[in-house]
Amino acid sequence: MLLCCAAPVLAQSPAQSSTAAAKQAAAPAAASTAASAATSATADPGIVRGLYVNRFAAQSTKRMKQLIQMADETEVNALIIDIKDEFGLNYESSDPKVQRNAGRGGVIKNLAALLDTLRAHKILAVARIVVFKDSVTARVNPAWDIRKADGSPWRDKKGMLWVNPYNRDLWDYNIRVAEEAAKLGFGEIQFDYIRFPEPYKSLPQQVFPGSNNEPKPAALAEYLKLAHTRLSKLGVRTTADIFGLVTTVPGALEVGQEWEKVAPVTDVLLPMVYPSHYPPGSFNIPRPNADPYKTIFMAISKAHDRNNKLGLTGERVRPWLQAFTLGKPAYGPEEIREQKRAVYDAGYDGWVLWHPGSKYEPFLAGLEKTTVSRKKAYVTPAAAPARR
Repeated sequence: MLLCCAAPVLAQSPAQSSTAAAKQAAAPAAASTAASAATSATADPGIVRGLYVNRFAAQSTKRMKQLIQMADETEVNALIIDIKDEFGLNYESSDPKVQRNAGRGGVIKNLAALLDTLRAHKILAVARIVVFKDSVTARVNPAWDIRKADGSPWRDKKGMLWVNPYNRDLWDYNIRVAEEAAKLGFGEIQFDYIRFPEPYKSLPQQVFPGSNNEPKPAALAEYLKLAHTRLSKLGVRTTADIFGLVTTVPGALEVGQEWEKVAPVTDVLLPMVYPSHYPPGSFNIPRPNADPYKTIFMAISKAHDRNNKLGLTGERVRPWLQAFTLGKPAYGPEEIREQKRAVYDAGYDGWVLWHPGSKYEPFLAGLEKTTVSRKKAYVTPAAAPARR
């Protein structure tokens, strides 16, 4: 995320330079795709393999050096950087309509220098923007809140405020953040929390002023379509994170996400297909968390089939993979390799790793040294392949 130092401070050592040169020589097309922010927003993004960088890691010069070195020495060629999260903005905005929602979580001190460094290292900078789970903006702009029936602000189980996904002023605010990120030099915008909050029965009913009974999936798709239109003019791709279940559930989830609505209005969808999040028996797999290959292969195959029906080809699906332990077994390099293999066998080359603390050292042995295509020719599976 955001580095607090000038580019020369992060210059490569001779060993890093030789490794990076080998990676670029092995995959020049992938490197050029990842390096350039001025790409056609509708062009196939090519091979993008990334790491999530949270706001605190992005604000740390030391940690950013380490993450850039990881990319130099592995197949990783992208960093997904928190520009706006639940704590507010993570950069110094020059847009008055954005500044008023800044928050109090600190910011990356020298974002321009960081982005220059990433370009020098052939690393794609992706700006992650949390959209509708936004207590900071809700407090500053109470008219944008989701409401209870009595008109007071609605809160989720953790006491967090959410903003109203039907509010057009809110749409403009988030797209302004994205446009500013694009102008700063990010090559891709990744919208997260593109959804409504879960309507738990234990919580009060959610009221959405100005909804005019528009279906939730239509509102989310309309927002993404508008964002895509505005961001395409700046030469950056529009991507969105969605629940892993969206790849398999027909129709829409209660949170409003529906594959057929959002896939056509984005350049890439990133389903969060973490095996630990699937209940026992999913895809006829007794313990999905213990079988990451089958779980992810089946989930991404469903996504591939749905994109085929929509006529969407190329690297339009880039799943989030699990680089953390939740339950048994403990995850490490072998689980990373199995998840990656599942993506390739399902016909895609790209993926991104999620660790909430951006701590990837325990998983690095599961990464290759160079960025080369591994995807297989895709055929709709009758069932999940057996383990090798």
